[in-house]
This record gives sequence, structure tokens and C-alpha cells, in this order.
Amino acid sequence: MITHFVDGRPWTAGAARLGEVFDPATGAVRAQVDLASVADVDAVVAAAAKAAPAWRQTSLAKRTQVLFAMRETVNARRAELAALITAEHGKVLSDAAGEVQRGLEIIEYACGIPTLLRGGFSEGVSTGVDTYSIRQPLGVVAVISPFNFPAMVPLWFVPIAIACGNAVVLKPSEKDPSASVKLAEWFTEAGLPDGVFNVVHGDKEAVDALLDHPEVRAVSFVGSTPIARYVYERGTAAGKRVQALGGAKNHMVVLPDADLDLAADAAVSAGFGSAGERCMAVSVVVAVGTVGDDLVPRIASRIGEIRTGDGRRPGCEMGPLVTGAHRDRVASYIAAGASAGASVVVDGRSVVPDGSPDGFWLGPTLIDHVLPGMSVYTDEIFGPVLSVVRVASYEEALELVNANPYGNGTALFTNDGGAARRFQYEVEVGMVGINVPIPVPMAYYSFGGWKASLFGDSHAHGTEGVHFFTRGKVVTSRWLDPSHGGVSLGFPTQT
Repeated sequence: MITHFVDGRPWTAGAARLGEVFDPATGAVRAQVDLASVADVDAVVAAAAKAAPAWRQTSLAKRTQVLFAMRETVNARRAELAALITAEHGKVLSDAAGEVQRGLEIIEYACGIPTLLRGGFSEGVSTGVDTYSIRQPLGVVAVISPFNFPAMVPLWFVPIAIACGNAVVLKPSEKDPSASVKLAEWFTEAGLPDGVFNVVHGDKEAVDALLDHPEVRAVSFVGSTPIARYVYERGTAAGKRVQALGGAKNHMVVLPDADLDLAADAAVSAGFGSAGERCMAVSVVVAVGTVGDDLVPRIASRIGEIRTGDGRRPGCEMGPLVTGAHRDRVASYIAAGASAGASVVVDGRSVVPDGSPDGFWLGPTLIDHVLPGMSVYTDEIFGPVLSVVRVASYEEALELVNANPYGNGTALFTNDGGAARRFQYEVEVGMVGINVPIPVPMAYYSFGGWKASLFGDSHAHGTEGVHFFTRGKVVTSRWLDPSHGGVSLGFPTQT
């Protein structure tokens, strides 16, 4: 049984509703998870609200000590966390280990919180008057994270929110919740006071309760665009600060002068890593001019070398999809593309996996001659389906990318520095890679897209993350000087 983690310990009150957690590689139910009611969420938020004032008053030095201890625990036990991810999400162990590493980098970034929270100071803004700025925590904040990165996405937000002095309630995906509970246990072992980090499991009922709760001051969300819009609108209507990261349709533009072996390798790794279940996956290759004639066969030959199977088995490079229903949904796009006139070059529906036949399998799929009006292009598929759209020129490629409603990530493959510089300036997307297929920024930069890929003003982690979890305050001060008989040395100038 997987239950909530509240006030430094597992939940003991039970639950009226339960969900099932599957092992995607076998199709078997791995565990049951408690699904929170509104009353349960109220209890969890109350625990966080009780802990928040003391944690706010805790020194930056002590907060940093906790984060350093958490960093050492995650680093030492990363294999344990990766195994949990693979067991419930299905991604292969190497992908899971990479996820843990990226989350670890955010913890390391948060360890620098004394510098990140440092304000400014201006002496003598008027006669005898000084002005300085400070940043203070919000109180209780909520994080609602998706299934595709059950450790990394919570770690985009939680360490920074805690370092800034907030108490956190995390609502992970009910599909793969164990990683979040493990992180909560490790934070407690690292010395984090009870109630500062809590995990509550649930579905829409729990999400709505967090969005409506008056004690929750801010919400960080990652998920599909329709739900991101819903979270943003409902949360802001309740007076909360909200950052809601939505879906994507990431393009990889390949110019005729590009290194095609490099581009083919990049398309395969970026399109099929983690079975395509990531918001930064490349889902569309835009082949400019006649480059598609050479590029598509190179991609197809590399797909033939991918071993699909149980992520715990040596040599497997791509695992199953997270649920049977999601696998069936993704597979339906292959049929839809073929019916619309696209060419299915590699059909993942016929894959023979290295694993149980009951797993949620779908192999890497390549579809050529896709047109912008087809559903395989317009929809966020979130699976191992790579589409190739052919265009005549750079200008047509740029217009295609900029016309897409999503603006999360994009990549350009070229050996022309002028074209690269022009592209990074002209493209309307939040994260851009030049000969880099998945341009996920390091922890000290911020992650986030444009257009329908982000609702709110703040991206995740980096300096924007620190600002999101704090409020700015400016203090203007004047002190009387006892050596002058208690009379001020000056008076503020009227403006």
C-alpha cells in the first residue's frame, strides 16, 4: 500500500478510495495507492501551515545544511530511486538514472540559497536614508507533478521552495507515486522538520482541493496543456500565484548543410528516449529541401537497432508506455496518420519486446510525408512516434514552427553559423537547441516554454524559480543618531 507522507511520517488515517499502480513492463498491478478526499487535503495543508512559520525563521545556514544532507543521500542512493522509477513508469534504468541526475542538479543549485536570496542595498538615497531589498517566503506552496518524471519534476520545485523558507505539499501522479514518498522520507532523514515537506496522493478531487485551499499561496504544475490552463485559471481565480507548464510539439529542423549522421542520431535519441513520454521529446523532424531523402533512411536504420523491452533487463534501450490505455491512444495515431496519407516507414505496433507479452508495449515508429493538418502532427501524442514534415526552405520551416500553438522546445541542425544565429532570434519558442536535440537548461537557468506550453509568468528552477517562491520587499530606513541628541542627521527629500 502506498499512502500519503504527512508531518514527517506515513499517513495512518486510511482512505475511502484507492487507485492501482501498475508495473508497465508486465501489466500487473504493483500496488494500491490512497486517493485523498478534500478533508484529507485539508489535514495535509494544515500540517504544512503549522510547520511553515518556524521553517521561515530557520537560518539560511541551517536550511543549507539540510539541503546538503539531502544531496548526499540522493547521490548515494540514486540507484534505489532509479529502480523505483523504472518499476512504476517503465523507462529503462539508464533513463531513470539520468532523471535522478538532473533532479540532483536542482538540489545542488538550491544549496546556494544564501547567495540566491541576497538582496540589494543603496546607501544614502536621501540624506540619512538607506534603501534595501529582501525576498521572503510565501508560506504553504503546492506542487502538482506528472507521471513522466516522477522524481525530476518534483525536484524542479521542491528543493528551491524549501530553501526559500516555504512549506510544501506535493501531489504526484497517482500512476507512479513511490518516488515522491521516497524523497519525502529522505528529506526527513536529512533533518528537515516535520510538516515542511508533505506528499498527498490523489486525482482531480485532490488537485481541486489544493487549488481552492486558502492556505496554499502558490501552485507549480506540469502536465498537458488543457489541464495546465485549467490549473492556472482556477488557481489564479482563488488568488494564488501559479506557474503551469503545459504540453509541447517540439520540432527539429534539419537544414541541407547539416551533418546527417549527427541529426539522425539526435532524432532517434530525442524521439524515443523514455518512450517519447517527455515534454522535451522531439516529435517532428522538419526536413528542409531534399534532405529528407537521405535523412529518413538513416533514422529508420537506427530505429532497427533499438531494443524495446523491460527496462530492468540488460541491453534494453526503450521501455513500455505507462499504461495500457495510453499505449492504445498513442497507437491510434499511427493508424490515423496512415489513413490520412502519410507513409509509415517503421511501425512500432509490430514490435517484439524483450519482456512479458502483457506489458504496455509500442515500438519506435517513424512516419514520413506528414502534413500539418494531420492529427499525428497537430496533437501532442506523448509516445514513441516521430513524424517527418518536408518543406522547401528555411523560411517555410520557421513559419511552420512559429505557427504551432506550442512553444516549448525546438532544435536546429546546421553547420551555418549565420542560419543558427538567425533561427535563435526568429523562432518563437522558449528553449532552443543548436545541434542539440533536447535543449533542457542546466539548473541555474530556468526551464519553460512560450505560448500554450506555459501559463503564468515564471519558468521552473533557476532565478525565476527563486523569485516564484518568494515575495519581494523594499525597506527604506532612517535611524536617529544618539550622538546628536537623538536628532536625525537628515530628512528624506520630498519627491
